[in-house]
Amino acid sequence: MSAQTAVIDGYVAGKWTIDTVHSDVSFYVRHLGVSKVRGQFAAFEGSIVTGEDPLDSSVTAVIKTASVNTSNETRDVHVRSADFLDVENFPEMTFTSTGVRPQTAELFEVDGELTLHGVTKPVTLQLELNGFGKGFDGNAVAGFSAATEISRGDFGVTGGAAGAAVSDKIKIALEIEAALAQD
Repeated sequence: MSAQTAVIDGYVAGKWTIDTVHSDVSFYVRHLGVSKVRGQFAAFEGSIVTGEDPLDSSVTAVIKTASVNTSNETRDVHVRSADFLDVENFPEMTFTSTGVRPQTAELFEVDGELTLHGVTKPVTLQLELNGFGKGFDGNAVAGFSAATEISRGDFGVTGGAAGAAVSDKIKIALEIEAALAQD
C-alpha cells in the first residue's frame, strides 16, 4: 500500500504540538510473573509533522523520567533511583522518528530512535490514526494511539537486586491529542 492509496478522512498536513492535558504516556511491566504494574509519565512534550504525503510525516518527543507515577510513592522512588531510571543522570528519554510505513489507511508503523538511560536503540511504534477534527476553539486537532514493547535490558535498566522481580519486557502505550500550530 502506498501513501497515494491511503485515503485519510480529514487529513491535514502541518506541524502539531502535543496537547499534554489530553494525552497520556503509559506503560506496564509484569511483576513476579503474575501481575501487571502500570505507570505513566506526567511530564512530556513533543511535536508531530504531518507531511503532504503521510509517509513523509515525523515525530519528536521528550519525556521527563522523574515524572514517573505508578500510584505508589515508595515504588516510584525506587523506579527513579539508579536501580532503574536513574533520573539524576538521565532526566529525559527521547524519541525521534526515522520513517513511517503504512499498514492500512489508519494503521502505520513509525520507526524511530528511543534514547533511554543513555542508550539509543531502534524502536517501532504501531500507530493508529484516530482522526482529524476541530477543537472547541475551532482550530484543527488530531488524535493518535501508539504502542510498542521494549526490553529494559537493551537500555541498561537492570533494576539492581529487585530487577529479577520485574519482567524485562515493558509495554508502552501512547494516547496523543495534538493541536495544529498557529502561524
